[in-house]
Amino acid sequence: MTEQQMRARGRYVIGPDGSPLTVADLPPRDTKRWVIRRKAEVVAAVRGGLLSIEEACERYTLTVDEFLSWQRSIDKHGLPGLRATRLQDYRE
Repeated sequence: MTEQQMRARGRYVIGPDGSPLTVADLPPRDTKRWVIRRKAEVVAAVRGGLLSIEEACERYTLTVDEFLSWQRSIDKHGLPGLRATRLQDYRE
């Protein structure tokens, strides 16, 4: 077990739906289809300290800019802002 796994074991944050979210509950590392819930879970995990931004980006093969865009979308528009098909509606 890695240090990260030991540190996160038993720890949780409140997920986007209000339920406890642990590292084990996060989307699989090989996730290809990023639905709103999965993006929101990763953002909640980083904000709650389960993962660092760097760990999340490495785990899910994201760029820091992509992850930060998810955070900005949630902050500005809530969960609907993460919807890829409606992205143009939220852009200024």
